[in-house]
Amino acid sequence: MTGRPLPNAATRPALRVAVVDYGAGNLVSIEQALVAVGGRPRRVRRPDELAGADVLVVPGVGAARPAMARLGRQGLVEPIRDWIAADRPFLGICLGLQLLFEGSDEDGAETLGVLAGRTVRLVDAPTLPHIGWNQVERTRPHPVFDGIADGADFYFVHSYAGAPTASSTGAILAWTTHGRPFVSAVAVGSLVGVQFHPERSGRDGLRFLANVLALARPGAGVARLERTA
Repeated sequence: MTGRPLPNAATRPALRVAVVDYGAGNLVSIEQALVAVGGRPRRVRRPDELAGADVLVVPGVGAARPAMARLGRQGLVEPIRDWIAADRPFLGICLGLQLLFEGSDEDGAETLGVLAGRTVRLVDAPTLPHIGWNQVERTRPHPVFDGIADGADFYFVHSYAGAPTASSTGAILAWTTHGRPFVSAVAVGSLVGVQFHPERSGRDGLRFLANVLALARPGAGVARLERTA
């Protein structure tokens, strides 16, 4: 864990963070974490509530089919796809990462289809669900992990994880091992998805969220990505 100080939320204008509320999980912890790192979260249940947001966050725990059904009833499926297609800052957490793939083996749901591949059950896992701290081993540098040691521990709660097909393997940012290795982070352009819960991962989790917000600030993303290329 790094000793570097976290950004002071009072020194910059708070970024507007749209947190999608589709009935999956406790949103209070992610909202509190976002506030701690300089965000101004707002729960979103309708497409019009995305207006003015700087960052879109899809959090959650649970299964894909009920999540997609709820997003469909709320009219948010296409707006989320459009947001990502426009390369606007996006963070998917846990189920929010899994929904980026084409479908889920958990319940046969068709999901957002942003990334080629499916969500599959963890293979040879010693315990299911996979609950607790585990190491996140990066495949390449990326600014969302600035100030965080490679192999740092983050907190997980899940039994399934995304399995990219060959055309999406370039999106893989990190692996974690529980039985066999599984994808624990992806990044493509302004899209970031993580299987762990940064809001429950202590100081490194807050650092990760601070980095996500830093990349969302105007002009920051391109400069920092070029620095790590």
